[in-house]
Amino acid sequence: MARKVNPLSQSFAFRGLVRGFQGTAIATLLIFSASAVAAENTPVLSYRIVAEYPHDMQSFTEGLEISDGQLFESAGGYGESRIFVKDLRRGAITRQTPLPKSVFGEGLTVLRDQIFVLTWREGLGFVFDRGLKERRRFSLPREGWGLTHMPTLGGERLLMSDGSSKLYQLDPVSLKETGSISVTEAGSPVEHLNELEYARGEIYANVWMSPRIAVIQTGTGQVRAWVDFSKLPSLFEEAASWRAEEHVLNGIAFDESSGHFFITGKCWPKLFEIELSPR
Repeated sequence: MARKVNPLSQSFAFRGLVRGFQGTAIATLLIFSASAVAAENTPVLSYRIVAEYPHDMQSFTEGLEISDGQLFESAGGYGESRIFVKDLRRGAITRQTPLPKSVFGEGLTVLRDQIFVLTWREGLGFVFDRGLKERRRFSLPREGWGLTHMPTLGGERLLMSDGSSKLYQLDPVSLKETGSISVTEAGSPVEHLNELEYARGEIYANVWMSPRIAVIQTGTGQVRAWVDFSKLPSLFEEAASWRAEEHVLNGIAFDESSGHFFITGKCWPKLFEIELSPR
């Protein structure tokens, strides 16, 4: 797909128009459709908010992950994309680095001593070390959206989304695709899969432009449950620059030490620590 050259592409809003076609009207339709997707017999998991922490309202969050007690985050936007590392609960940035101005940063995951970062439509991925020094680049055959990693019978694999109902496995060494998972609910594809997190033996996937997260079985790709976070935005004050069609839920991280999830969104002022019911 050709890279955008329209000057409007420098804004977050343009990205929403490209993906949503007609802005708020289509965004509303997508949210309605995502809510309607859940079959009547698919459970909706309950949760409890354990704590709230500050989150940078300038961060157009695309990827979120916890590793060794630190919060790793990637932010998007042409000329604004960056990755940074924070103290998990204090929120203080300990180190950060910008991505090239020509790319729109997307999902991120941390595997051992490497940080993998996607770009949206540039067909490019980056590998950094934990000091945020770039080590290599790799090609992407499709759009990059969300990213996580998970164990498989063939070894550890990166798992990425491209906004469709498919998740793609990548070998973390060759960075070539090794397989895919088709995500369905009651036999129907679940589209617009975005931010990803592998936790508790399952895949957690945010549905873009929706407050819902799908809980996906790794072996079958079936959605076994949903989590509805639609009430979270009501728990913080929206800034004057708030755009409901753009500033949506898009950050899922799991902390193995506490067993809690950390949830945020694009330009949200808060990061929520969540205790999620497993069933």
